[in-house]
Amino acid sequence: MRIMFSLALALGLSVSLLAQSGGVTAITGATLIDGNGGDPLSNSVILISGGRITAAGPRAATPVPAGATIIDGAGKFVLPGLVDTNVHLSLYGGTGDRYETLAKYHPRQREIVLEAAQLQLKHGVTTVRDSYGLLPPLVAVREQINRGDAVGPRILAAGNIVGWGGPYSISFSLIREQGLTLFQEQVNDEVSQGVGEDLVDMEPEELRTAIRAYLDKGPDFIKYGGSAHFARPAMIGFSPEAQKVIVEEAHRRNKSAETHSTTIDSLRLSVEAGIDLIQHPELLGPREMPDSLVKLIADKKIVCSMLSNTISGEAWKKAMKDRDDAIARRGDAERMPQRSRTGAELRQRAAEDALELQMRRRNAQKLIAAGAVVTIGTDNYWAAAPEFTRGGTKPDTQNHGIGSIIAIEGLVELGMTPAQAIVAATRNGAIASRGLDQFGTIETGKRADLIMLDANPLTDISNLRKLSMVMRDGRTIDRERLPVARVLSR
Repeated sequence: MRIMFSLALALGLSVSLLAQSGGVTAITGATLIDGNGGDPLSNSVILISGGRITAAGPRAATPVPAGATIIDGAGKFVLPGLVDTNVHLSLYGGTGDRYETLAKYHPRQREIVLEAAQLQLKHGVTTVRDSYGLLPPLVAVREQINRGDAVGPRILAAGNIVGWGGPYSISFSLIREQGLTLFQEQVNDEVSQGVGEDLVDMEPEELRTAIRAYLDKGPDFIKYGGSAHFARPAMIGFSPEAQKVIVEEAHRRNKSAETHSTTIDSLRLSVEAGIDLIQHPELLGPREMPDSLVKLIADKKIVCSMLSNTISGEAWKKAMKDRDDAIARRGDAERMPQRSRTGAELRQRAAEDALELQMRRRNAQKLIAAGAVVTIGTDNYWAAAPEFTRGGTKPDTQNHGIGSIIAIEGLVELGMTPAQAIVAATRNGAIASRGLDQFGTIETGKRADLIMLDANPLTDISNLRKLSMVMRDGRTIDRERLPVARVLSR
């Protein structure tokens, strides 16, 4: 028994031996926020056995079995585990110091994936959807966690964005293939996994065969490029017929299909193809999403995985300060007669004025106000290793774990109530993951993925930062030990 307990600690777990052997754990006295959006339940009891919730209700009506392990929740608040529907756990590309980082650490991708996953779990995120990265290490770590050989959140992985090349390609980074190093070409192939840019000009049946072969490699869902990576240049990815093939093949395997579409036309085509989810739907370059498209998305209940962490909070304040500083620097020169500006100069001016960021925020607010099914999708990613930077650090906005909390706070800033933001990050995240029957709310029969807070998030959403306990499949996580092994984080 002592050996088993030591092994659990080595994996970053803090598990009562009773719960580990199939006994009952009872969380008593806490205020229950079940993730469905209803009123909180004070002085509740939650019973857990075999990794599942066996009862959840008022203390007076929910008896605690004799011999149960008690977790005192008096004065605490219990929520479902959080879900982030767009993270990047693997180290997949970049230039400059990020390229040096990839070249050095690429052999350690499995360790890096697990490290990022454990950082997410440390902050209460019990399920993550990795929507772009290296499929083999993602699948390997997903299975490692599923077997119980390592502690971590539930991982769902897409691998490549279908129709795009790897990170050193035209479609992903506006990088031409000529002049790449051998290592960059190999990374492109590792990421694209046979479903890269060549798929865009395939005939429908040829495309269908390619998608089936990719699904055989084990992705949990399909993400495809309805457009290229960036809003500029604006390019349609797949034809309407091709998009329908991709969606059909994903659904044939009971997997969801989602799009990355950064123009109005490409997004409309993806919606008409029958997609289940849109990644950062608010991101349409300088364009406002038409009311008709907003309504269509809301009516079809297509999940909107919103990049709220980059258009709110400190990121928003910094962008507005930078804009004001840029305007101030122009001074009198702005009022002097001058030649007509070129298109490139106008686009640069628009960037200085943060016009696209402001439009992203407006589009997000329109979707929220329309009642769209919104959840968080942070794009949390790895920056350069500390030894390759010149003393700067990446803001928390898109750091693994804390970036997800910032995104939930951002939903409130964009117009949600704290209760709605909690539903977005729990129940709606489970819908996005096709897992609502298993997790996302605190209800009898569901997996016991829970978090406990020291203060009420319904009065102040930032109380999500006051985390006192994380439970994954009924096991209480020793958060202080996560990540178990550090490779890139400090």
